[in-house]
Amino acid sequence: MKKNKLLYSLLFTGSCIAICQSFAQPAGKYNLRNKAVTVYTTASNTNLKLSATGALQFKDAVQPTETEIFVYVDPLHTFQTMLGIGGALTDAAAETLAKLPREKQQEVLKAYYDKKDGIGYTLGRVNMNSCDFSSDMYTYVDEKDSSLSTFNIKHDKQYKLPLIKQAIAAAGGQLTLFASPWSPPAWMKSNNDILHGGKLLQQYKQSWANYYVKFIKAYAKEGVPVWGFTVQNEPMASQRWESCVYTAEEERDFIKQYLGPTIEKAGLSNKKLIAWDHNRDLLPQRASVILNDPAAAKYVWGIGYHWYETWTGNAMQFDNVKRVKESFPNKNLLFTEGCIERFNFDSIYNWKLGEKYGYSMINDFNAGTVGWTDWNILLDETGGPNHVSNFTFSPIMADTRNGQLLYTNCYYYIGHLSKFIHSGAKRVAVTTNRDKLLATSFINPDGKLVVVVMNATNEPMPYHLIISNKMVEANSLAHSISTLVVE
Repeated sequence: MKKNKLLYSLLFTGSCIAICQSFAQPAGKYNLRNKAVTVYTTASNTNLKLSATGALQFKDAVQPTETEIFVYVDPLHTFQTMLGIGGALTDAAAETLAKLPREKQQEVLKAYYDKKDGIGYTLGRVNMNSCDFSSDMYTYVDEKDSSLSTFNIKHDKQYKLPLIKQAIAAAGGQLTLFASPWSPPAWMKSNNDILHGGKLLQQYKQSWANYYVKFIKAYAKEGVPVWGFTVQNEPMASQRWESCVYTAEEERDFIKQYLGPTIEKAGLSNKKLIAWDHNRDLLPQRASVILNDPAAAKYVWGIGYHWYETWTGNAMQFDNVKRVKESFPNKNLLFTEGCIERFNFDSIYNWKLGEKYGYSMINDFNAGTVGWTDWNILLDETGGPNHVSNFTFSPIMADTRNGQLLYTNCYYYIGHLSKFIHSGAKRVAVTTNRDKLLATSFINPDGKLVVVVMNATNEPMPYHLIISNKMVEANSLAHSISTLVVE
């Protein structure tokens, strides 16, 4: 009888707790009790660079009018999970870093990978064989060695692997790293040239598939785990640098007949295979050809893409990203490369550089992308080194003539997302009622809600941030990006 009374008491107490909790946070509401908003801002013509600019207090929300500007966040509706944000660890980045004084090398690593004092990069890309951002052309095997018995990554041990290892350490011991080939060895190709496009010859398709396995295992032996890999960098471009062309059907068939089975047979099926790795313009066509084929799709984790499609001003093709996500909701989208091209040293502090990053990142995440990878993390004062003079910008530039580092505002714009939105975060619904404001929002694994708001106009824009039944009054400065953290 005493046991029954105790049981009834516990049941009654539990019911009371559940009822009280339901009153404390009604269904359909996000609990903002005792929470405030901390704002971090980067703005043109100010000293604000990822600077804390105050705390805002919530008040009860009222129905907004059509004449007011607002950003509305609905945290009860979530979408994709954040994989990470980062940049490419190329030969050029590694060689440039090595030319700097030791303290400047440490500054670069801290600036990118430190979670507290840097912008917390968690994602990285590495070139397999040489790319344009290498000082020389190289592969890992001898001429005509189809058995790959001479496979050796000695080249990478001088600069690239030391950089990657330091980046992993600076990131706290873990970095999601994926590899991309720009070209197979020349003798495997129809043009017998590592440059200028050409195609992978039929008789070497198995050898080339084996090459990925060799690379992944060689890096693992060096203590550098490769999380995933793309099939081919920019497979529809015949470049003056390292390149190799695949039609959609050719890439599909290489995946399902060679690369996928080879990776699986080698016990590496946990490595993520990423198709396309080229621009948004042909993204839907490539995704459809590959992912509508079950024999190929079963090996594919997701589709990678770049931002170099034909565009004018800011007219990037984000709808193509959305359409692929809608068509293949169980596959992932990953931004694998982007940079500002045509380097000019006098334009390092041009504010539009960062605004392009903010514009792309916010729209890409809202379209369903799970991760975003910048191109080189570091380049020198020429925009290189680059063995074909294809010079570009990087977020941090190094002037190796005097050992100084130059931070473009790209670094800060990226940081407004990478520093505050963590791996494992879930994107939530967010809208603005004026197209002059861009916004995206995520809930981190620790429960903190992050809202990023960008204003690329010449005018400041006061607005209301509305979350559930609460709101705060905020101000978006002219040519600025802000991160608002609810905690």
